[in-house]
Amino acid sequence: MSDEYLLGISAYYHDSAACLLKNGEVFAAAQEERFTRKKHDSRFPSSAIQYCLTEANITVDELSNVIFYDKPLVKFERLLETYLAYAPKGLISFFASMPIWLKEKLFLKSTLQKELKLLSPTKSFPKILFSEHHQAHAASTFFVSPFEKSIVLCLDGVGEWATTSAWIGDGNKLTPLWEIDFPHSIGLLYSAFTYYTGFKVNSGEYKVMGLAPYGEPKYVDLILKHILDLKEDGTFRLNMEYFNYAAGLTMTTDKFHKLFGGPPRKSESTLTQKEMDLARSVQEVTEEVMLRLAKSARKETGIANLCLSGGVALNCVANGKILKAGIFDEVFIQPAAGDAGGALGAALCAHYEYKKHPRVVNKLDSMNGSYLGPAFSNESIQTSLDKLGAKYSKHTNDTLDEKLAKILAEGNVVGYFQGRMEFGPRALGGRSIIGDPRNQKMQSVMNLKIKYRESFRPFAPAVLAEKVSDYFDIKSKSPYMLIVADVLKKHRIEMTQEQEKLFGIEKLNVPRSSLPAITHVDYSARIQTVHSETNPRFYSLLTKFDQLTGCPVLVNTSFNVRGEPIVHTPEDAFRCFMRTEMDFLVLENFILDKKEQTPIEKDDSWKDEFELD
Repeated sequence: MSDEYLLGISAYYHDSAACLLKNGEVFAAAQEERFTRKKHDSRFPSSAIQYCLTEANITVDELSNVIFYDKPLVKFERLLETYLAYAPKGLISFFASMPIWLKEKLFLKSTLQKELKLLSPTKSFPKILFSEHHQAHAASTFFVSPFEKSIVLCLDGVGEWATTSAWIGDGNKLTPLWEIDFPHSIGLLYSAFTYYTGFKVNSGEYKVMGLAPYGEPKYVDLILKHILDLKEDGTFRLNMEYFNYAAGLTMTTDKFHKLFGGPPRKSESTLTQKEMDLARSVQEVTEEVMLRLAKSARKETGIANLCLSGGVALNCVANGKILKAGIFDEVFIQPAAGDAGGALGAALCAHYEYKKHPRVVNKLDSMNGSYLGPAFSNESIQTSLDKLGAKYSKHTNDTLDEKLAKILAEGNVVGYFQGRMEFGPRALGGRSIIGDPRNQKMQSVMNLKIKYRESFRPFAPAVLAEKVSDYFDIKSKSPYMLIVADVLKKHRIEMTQEQEKLFGIEKLNVPRSSLPAITHVDYSARIQTVHSETNPRFYSLLTKFDQLTGCPVLVNTSFNVRGEPIVHTPEDAFRCFMRTEMDFLVLENFILDKKEQTPIEKDDSWKDEFELD
């Protein structure tokens, strides 16, 4: 029997991606941005598709189907209905969106056929299927989860109509329960506050989450009184007088600005206590919505497991609150929860719901640790390094980890490039920058001298899975860095009375625990548990570091600078290493010491390559 290949695609909004299933198994997946070096690239994912096909050693002609993650005609209907509902006010945004719809999106099927023909040796294309947007989100999390049966909650900005939806996943079926439709959206509420606090919509939301612990929830009552009508069961409606996204080209109206005492903060201007308090307030409201929805879903169905997806499911603080509340026995979150994961979900929809294949549950989950992108051999890396004129030493796996553990313990920052690239927004030890969490200077050094980003941004701990409960208040796995938990009291450093009086960013330099580099100002940490089954190399390094220092934890952040997509190739990694103040670079079995390299001319114009997020 020949193999069946299904290709899922997400494109034309943000975070274009491709995912290949081989006989129902997740075989390869990648975001287009990694290849084009344009963050959140929304173009047709030609490079990501080509990678998936090359990985399987097949051509477009051998695909059974291509599945798109959206129903464009239904989305177009929403645009028209929204325009009519807000006419004549919505005229500007209607005219702004029409050219691309009339040129590309309305005739998406023929656009996809044309693009696929360009990749085909015989200039043909397979049958194209379309899934619904939230159906793709639901499929992307449930069908790879370790559960036979589960509640599925999808929360994002908007798909065709749905912004929030609930499903029951059972075996190879997804049954919709209910949905909340546009314009009422918790994702767009969060984006409105992202815009108002001076960050970029669709990429700066995680900054608002990181900023929240510096603030006080001063505006929660205002939000619940004027903007959000939140019911006991978690369902909600927004007061659209405060929002401009349905009819205009911005997120908020003058009425919103008046309510919160002034116009939106200008991008890159100084952050004040007000922005921190706004961030804390919208974060707490979002957590409350998600907790109420989770509680009512459990009460209505009695099902003990929860799967989460959609861009709002990347809010790892809210995820941690749901887990800690003990509403469900187990929670699984799709690591590519945003639109990129729609490519995976669309392919899974076709496999299980369209083709009716039976489903076998994998007790770990079926994401292979999310290591689904390209890998590079030692031979190809050596060729690249020689071309670049780099100085390096080569090691066996054992000697590499021993040497690297020492390098890290001495306070060095290391670019770490191993195995397959991660799918989703988080670096999980494949394309990471790592350091010693016990080092008090590590957070500011990594933020300001390596990532070139805002000083307030927290970093995540990567911890040996079996030792996570020795440091953090969490009993479950968190392999995808999507759950925030508190550092245990025994590791904390309590603040003095003087320190308690500090406000906002002033709190940043006060060490909060014996692992100051990964402990946020509220004693929380965004945890990645590292497992020998999915990442034996990273697991081995953590084990060696633990043996040397008695600490089974490393700082882990994504291998990139601010505004740049995570590195993809050895060349990307070397360029990032040389342009920043990173001390060492590890590419598979090679170690590069910055001191041994020929210095490049210090020219900051390269920062203009990447649009700030």
